[in-house]
Amino acid sequence: MHDIWNPWHGCVKKSEGCANCYMYFLDKMRDKDGSEIFRTKAGFDYPLQRDRKGNYKVRSGETLRVCMTSDFFLEQADEWRPEAWDIMRTRRDVVFFLLTKRPERVAECLPDDWGDGWENIFFNVSTENQRRADERIPILLDLPFRHKGIMCAPFIGQVSVRKYLETGQIEQVLCDGENYDGSRPCDFEWVKLLRQECEDNNVRFVFCGTGRRFIKDGRLYSIESAEIQSNQAYKSGMSFPGKPLHFDLYDSWGCLIPEEERYHPFFREKCASCGLRPACNGCSNCGKCS
Repeated sequence: MHDIWNPWHGCVKKSEGCANCYMYFLDKMRDKDGSEIFRTKAGFDYPLQRDRKGNYKVRSGETLRVCMTSDFFLEQADEWRPEAWDIMRTRRDVVFFLLTKRPERVAECLPDDWGDGWENIFFNVSTENQRRADERIPILLDLPFRHKGIMCAPFIGQVSVRKYLETGQIEQVLCDGENYDGSRPCDFEWVKLLRQECEDNNVRFVFCGTGRRFIKDGRLYSIESAEIQSNQAYKSGMSFPGKPLHFDLYDSWGCLIPEEERYHPFFREKCASCGLRPACNGCSNCGKCS
């Protein structure tokens, strides 16, 4: 996927949401061990890679989800993180979406020139249940980031974030069910309650997918297809636009890049019914679909 940057791979399970980790499952399918942590070779400098014409492959205004097969603030990655920060400092025209289950480590891992945060960093914590929400979100609120969000995934227990949204610091809440072996159910009632809290505070809410086990009106449904999971999330009408997200992005000369000169996602017809679309980088138009 063109919107993912994995500078390292592998992770250490941290909390309840890690029990059925999709990365561990996929690695096992390839006879690999997800607990083996290593710096990626071809992908480490992905945001700096250029095409044959000398242009960056990742265009100005794109959003890159970072470390989707690891955790950016993993202790075992401490030696590689400074170089990754250097890359994000160089690409001030790209939004980097950071997601962690380790917010307690973040303050000690920030660059010396961090100040009150870099404009192109969107920092998120994973809150799979109420326990982890109450543990991680207060740390998130105390950290110096200009853009902050919450991701309830895998959504395995009812979560209320109202008191955190009322601080005005949270710009987006994402939620998604669980997949692969041992998937635990996601209850539609939890989704509706979370959505209402976001609507009450005008915070963007995205219901990405139902997961494989989905409870609606007291009935448990098995939804094996990821595409159907996403379509059902879209059909629910739960996503809420909230206040628009905006990032001030700059070119290599330090000049602000106007909206009309930034990358704008390209979507195919089938993307219209995808639950993830509001938070998606769009189709890379690689030609494989055709």
